[in-house]
Amino acid sequence: MLPGISFAENIVWERLSEGLAVSVWKPGEPCPAVPAMLAADIDPERTRFSVHYYAQEGLSQPPTIEEWQKRTGHHVLFNAGLFRENFAYLGLLYKDGRPLGSRRHMSWQGLFVAEPSTSGLKKAGVLDLASDNFDEQQPPYREAAQALMLLDQTGRIRVRHTGKHAYQTIVAETANGHILLFKSLDLATLYDIGQCLKDTLSVVRQAMAMDGGSSSDVLVSESLWERDRQARDRASWKVLFGGSTVTHIPLPTVIGISPR
Repeated sequence: MLPGISFAENIVWERLSEGLAVSVWKPGEPCPAVPAMLAADIDPERTRFSVHYYAQEGLSQPPTIEEWQKRTGHHVLFNAGLFRENFAYLGLLYKDGRPLGSRRHMSWQGLFVAEPSTSGLKKAGVLDLASDNFDEQQPPYREAAQALMLLDQTGRIRVRHTGKHAYQTIVAETANGHILLFKSLDLATLYDIGQCLKDTLSVVRQAMAMDGGSSSDVLVSESLWERDRQARDRASWKVLFGGSTVTHIPLPTVIGISPR
């Protein structure tokens, strides 16, 4: 095991920097309905999370994830939760401890939080608003984004088995406090992914789902691959994480990751 990384089991990782490792995870036989997924293992003790909302940054139109990367310089970026047709965010959204104009969505119970404003709290994680408190007037975290709860600490899958297939972005918290980020490389249901995480990755403590479909997007900066220490069979990972195989659509809200 590489120092500074506590890997999820059953995944072969490529370490790119302190606190960041990536993989293309193929769940395989235990999860026949779940396709290969881009995966990132992120240590919040070594990496910082930042919410970005286009309107708050004075932009007239949402950028693509590639444009966000050029603008922010973050090593890793992924899409946040859902938004309306006018690009207003659906649910709680905080940056630097300030709300960005959106209101709590009463039926969505997942809240990604990072950068605590008081001592003694984890650096980042997933809150379950069905059981965890989040004071909107005095937020305990400076960065926060609300979306759907997928898998809770009791092992319950918190989405219905609707049969709706789409590309999916999943954020999970592990028992040791790492953040696992997943993006499916093909269509899947949230329920099947939740079942797969429950059955195959015991390290996952709880997980939430960000926006799916064409908004599902993850980008890892090409600069992290410069040492090019990949095994030959991983040569395609750089391309997949660079997003050059897909068309990026504008994203009103993203979450960026950079070294502390």
